Amino acid sequence: MCVEATPPPPDRLTRRGVLAGAAALAGTVAAAGSASAAPADRAAASGVGDRRAPGTRARGGSLVIEGGTLLDPATGEVTENAVVVIEDGTVRAAGRRGDVTVPRRIGKTVDARGRWVLPGLVDAHIHLSTATEARDAVRQGATSARSGSTSFFQDIAVRELARHSPELAPRLTAAGVFVTPDLGDTVLADPDLTTLARLEDGVRSAEALRRVVQVNLARGADVIKTRVNERAGLPEQDPLAQVYSHEQLSEIVAAARRGGKGVLCHSYSEQGCHDAVTAGIRSLEHGAFVGERTLHEMRRRSTYFTPTLTAIAGLADSADPVLAERGRTYLPVLKRAVLAAHEIGVPLAAGTDSSGGTISPIGREVELMRAAGLPALDAIRTATTGAARLLGLERSVGRLSRGFTGDAILVDGDPLADPALLKKPTRVIRAGIPV
Repeated sequence: MCVEATPPPPDRLTRRGVLAGAAALAGTVAAAGSASAAPADRAAASGVGDRRAPGTRARGGSLVIEGGTLLDPATGEVTENAVVVIEDGTVRAAGRRGDVTVPRRIGKTVDARGRWVLPGLVDAHIHLSTATEARDAVRQGATSARSGSTSFFQDIAVRELARHSPELAPRLTAAGVFVTPDLGDTVLADPDLTTLARLEDGVRSAEALRRVVQVNLARGADVIKTRVNERAGLPEQDPLAQVYSHEQLSEIVAAARRGGKGVLCHSYSEQGCHDAVTAGIRSLEHGAFVGERTLHEMRRRSTYFTPTLTAIAGLADSADPVLAERGRTYLPVLKRAVLAAHEIGVPLAAGTDSSGGTISPIGREVELMRAAGLPALDAIRTATTGAARLLGLERSVGRLSRGFTGDAILVDGDPLADPALLKKPTRVIRAGIPV
């Protein structure tokens, strides 16, 4: 059955509602914030007395991080007794003490002596549906992230919350709603999706696929999320069963490209991975059984691989015997695929696939990248410079260098010797604001 040829809602009108919701969300979170916060800080976070329109960018904080050991993931350079100057949310200078001039107007300091200082981490696959989840992600070191989709465009509101109150949410690349055969209750996410509810075969025709992409674009999605295989996290589904053909995936990619967006694709089977990559996706998600021919194709096309090792490892701990066996079987296969991808030269990005109210630390994904065989620095790069390039943020995220965003984490020890330290940062700074 074809979809009626009605245009998606105007971008301006739809985004107005999204931004209004984001403003309300920001106010709700701020109202529940710490009672120890200064009154001026609470007012700024909640928008009370603030005449900025919803969705406009808040001014970042200013502080100096001093005395720590600074790691630059881009070069691997380690600077002891370092100083990082952050002003209005942006790094103004970083280097060895004595080589960096600290402006007198910046009075706030963070003592990093005995600790290592790194740029805030990037979670390139996460599902953030609530303000609490967004704040948890930041507290665990994910100061930037890419959504893996939400059911009702909550990620777009979280993105606006981050722009208004950066300490409350990661800088987010939003995916909107999933382009999947069975939308379920997501048909209620936008009036222009409701006509899809009567499709007997689900969202499979070219018209239906384009409709979901168009509604996502109208709602302001930054990237499009789809799938080629069923889910690994549901025992009744077969992760190797293919749900979209190469032709259908190509239709989704083409519709996204017309809106200037890339596509991330949930995948598991070798054939599914190959179909997704050759259809032109930007990044392959999960991809446990990706084959060598597909990895070489990914290298040729500069297609990213986001393996979400954390999520697959979590299956092994499931109380459900089907999921537990699936996790135990898939994890070693996926680790081998990750190492093969790295050796071939496929760009890798770290992502936890956190969802359902439980946020896994992005540092766990770095730890698993190292366990898969990547050198420690390269494992760290998957959650810094590598993931930043995937998100198109390589000039502002992933380093603590002049002109980059003032996002930082402090850890108790050398992450090059023990990447597991990244799972529990002792301090997180988001846009120059201590979290």
